[in-house]
Amino acid sequence: MNRLVEIRRQESLCRERAALDFERRVFWLAQAEEWKQRAVDEIAHHFRECNLAHAELTAA
Repeated sequence: MNRLVEIRRQESLCRERAALDFERRVFWLAQAEEWKQRAVDEIAHHFRECNLAHAELTAA
């Protein structure tokens, strides 16, 4: 889950830049959305792995 923390940190940095850089605000917000989607993907990946491990334990 350390990876998720880093992804969320990048999203936050992009949002901070968007607030400070009016000329490139749209760019930074788009970058933040990409990082947000990466976080969602990372969470989904984590739960798939947990469910797979659980299924393997209960099948044994």
